[in-house]
Amino acid sequence: MAKKMTYDSAYAELNDILSSIQSDETGLDELSEKLKRAAELSAFCKSKLRSIEEEIEKISPSGQ
Repeated sequence: MAKKMTYDSAYAELNDILSSIQSDETGLDELSEKLKRAAELSAFCKSKLRSIEEEIEKISPSGQ
C-alpha cells in the first residue's frame, strides 16, 4: 500500500528536484520527468493549501 502524500513530503520533494536541477545533477533525459513530477507536486501543494484555506474560512468566516 502506498504511503499517503502530505504537504510537507511533497514540498520537500519539490525542493529536492529544484536542488537537483540547479546543481546540474540532472541530465537532459531526466529533466522532462523531473519537471512533470514537479508539476504534479506543485498542483498537490496548491490543492492542499486551498483546502486548508477553506477550512480556516469555515472556522472563522470573518477571516480573523
